[in-house]
Amino acid sequence: MLIGEVARRSGVSARMLRHYESLGLVRPTGRSGSGYREYSDENIRRVFHIESLRSLGLSLREVGRALDDPGFAPAELVADLVRQTRERIAAETELLTRLRRIDAAEPAAWEEVLRITALLQALASKSPDTRQSAALSSAPAAAETPVPVEALVEAVLAEPDPIVSGALHWALARTGEGTAPLLAAGLGSPRATVRKRAVRALAELPDAGATALLRDALTGPDPEVRAYAALALGARGVPEAIPTLVDMVVEERNDADAADALSTLASGSGGAARMDHAARIAADRIAAALVTRLAHPATSPAARQRLTQALADVPGAAASRALAELSRDEDRAVALTATYVLGLREDG
Repeated sequence: MLIGEVARRSGVSARMLRHYESLGLVRPTGRSGSGYREYSDENIRRVFHIESLRSLGLSLREVGRALDDPGFAPAELVADLVRQTRERIAAETELLTRLRRIDAAEPAAWEEVLRITALLQALASKSPDTRQSAALSSAPAAAETPVPVEALVEAVLAEPDPIVSGALHWALARTGEGTAPLLAAGLGSPRATVRKRAVRALAELPDAGATALLRDALTGPDPEVRAYAALALGARGVPEAIPTLVDMVVEERNDADAADALSTLASGSGGAARMDHAARIAADRIAAALVTRLAHPATSPAARQRLTQALADVPGAAASRALAELSRDEDRAVALTATYVLGLREDG
């Protein structure tokens, strides 16, 4: 078979076939009477083998070794090709993400493209100071060309420095509604650090979407995420946080903050001096939850004392009655705490 027909059948140009011959990859069986190269069926099969191996990313030198060296082991080379391909895909994916974010910002001029690109690079810097400066420059109210919200969310979920995280939270809080759903994926991350960063960021967002996601987080499997969500919801006056906050007091996990959140829920927006109807209902519910845990046989003496101290900051008649009962408790530390608190409430 002459070179032109081989080129048509294989899809490999005559020029490339000559290049393969110059490298010794394919050797035509001979020449015709007119001096044209002639290829045997074995030659053609070898051309197809070469193209197959090239499609895997092998260089022509590696193709030659694979076809001619009986001792050539493919495992190591294939593993290396897998690594190189993954790196290439990661780089291309990163580039695609950056281009999409620039496109989402709808830049009107190349100067805006350059500003966004510079901010995106600064957010990924190894320097915390540079990342913090970029975060403070990224919020819509502060930036000439704001960084897309997706980039801020990715940055906050990856940020290990608490100071830089604070700046990113500030920037996210100024992006308006619609940010919370982007953080939802972080709550479901397999990495605990990412889940914690997501719930902390949601706690800084004041909109209803963030509150809804924080409610969902109360039922999640991660106790730290549940704790952050409960503290944030307690500050927002959401009563669904009460059971988790009581658990935190019992388990001595941010128990002081949990007790403060319970007190805030029980007092309502008017404070303990002027409880509204919703706050009175919350106060009674909190008092009942604390008393139930106090009476549970599995509750340790130390936990009972913490629960009594938490009850001290809950206003209302139900809490006062519970404290009066606890002032006669068999546990002397609990009884003394309840008696002392009752005296303060009566003086107040």
